[in-house]
Amino acid sequence: MRFIFRPPATQAAGLLSLPWDVPLEDWRDDHVLEVAHRGISRHVVRFVEVDGLVYALKEIDERLARREYRLLGELESMGMPAVSVLGACVERPHDLDAILVTRFLDYSMSYRYVFSHGHTSRPTDQLIDAMVELLARLHLAGLFWGDCSLSNTLFRPDAGHIVAYLVDAETAELHERLSDGQRRFDIDYAAERVGGELFDLQSGGLLPDDVDPVQIAAELPQRYDALWDELTREELFRPDEQRYRVAERLERLNDLGFEVDELELITTDDGVRLRVHTQVAETGRDRHRLFVLTGLEAGEKQARRLLNDVVSYRGYLEQREGRPVPETVAAHRWRSEVYDRVMAMVPAELGDRLAPAEVFHEILEHRWFLSEKAGKDVGTTAAARSYVSGILPRTPATMTILPGADGLPGAPS
Repeated sequence: MRFIFRPPATQAAGLLSLPWDVPLEDWRDDHVLEVAHRGISRHVVRFVEVDGLVYALKEIDERLARREYRLLGELESMGMPAVSVLGACVERPHDLDAILVTRFLDYSMSYRYVFSHGHTSRPTDQLIDAMVELLARLHLAGLFWGDCSLSNTLFRPDAGHIVAYLVDAETAELHERLSDGQRRFDIDYAAERVGGELFDLQSGGLLPDDVDPVQIAAELPQRYDALWDELTREELFRPDEQRYRVAERLERLNDLGFEVDELELITTDDGVRLRVHTQVAETGRDRHRLFVLTGLEAGEKQARRLLNDVVSYRGYLEQREGRPVPETVAAHRWRSEVYDRVMAMVPAELGDRLAPAEVFHEILEHRWFLSEKAGKDVGTTAAARSYVSGILPRTPATMTILPGADGLPGAPS
């Protein structure tokens, strides 16, 4: 056998003791887990826990495994929203297929789990919008997916929104630039697959009664076209409009979750022509700033919400102490005096419900609701107590690991 693993090597070393010479569906190793919210796959997929980390293992033709390994590595280096690949085991004995190893995406869910466990009040709209944004990012990067569907996508909560991640890249191809025909194939295929998947949910009684699979499938290309137009179109305006029209366009892109790599202003006889080159990677400005100030990891929208709370707390400190408080000092004090104290109130048995940053966002939302009801600010601590005791226990888990049916971890269902 041959193992191909990306850094860090310490993670790869912990996986070497697994029974790689046995067909994946026959694994009964103590490290094997069953993930409750796993999606549907045409390949054998198992989940393992090694040294406190969870990995997804997929048994697949060796040629495809090597190709997907390289492609997922390229997407990760580009900062694209896709699962992170760790490695592959190839040249296995007994003519066994290769096994591709990816890191499990913490707090992520399949589309079926989102619908069946009520993680959002508008699952259809939020999932389709998340998929459209994912497709736009991939297409801007020159990636032709070829197999876009809800089943090949994972979803993760981000401050009340949902972010989509590519999971399966077997058919994907990376080009310098996609043609309109390649993009249209992806979109038409996605609409067809999504319609079928929604019909499947409907037959299982998981789709809301007011959701029409045919209508949603027809809307997906329209939503994509509207987003693509906003991301890529050229605009023509008068020279005296230049300043505010450029600012307006950049603000709209930022509101959509995108940033601009470069913009061109071209003077013509008809006016000034604006071209924008949209950044293909996930935006990370707020995530990076939050990490620098507080050491916390979060999604982009979560980070934005937490940074706003840092600003609010800084204002509170300056008013209470009657002196200016530097941003770094305020962020440090917010981390120790607010965030850490609030998160310490979450019982360990509820730690699988949502990512910590999402829990804090939910508490801030709950604080606003309670304050509106009371007609005064109830405070973060009181809101946290109320949320932890009354709401979080009823929140479906997003990291549920189930025991196997025969008592062994990860026994096939």
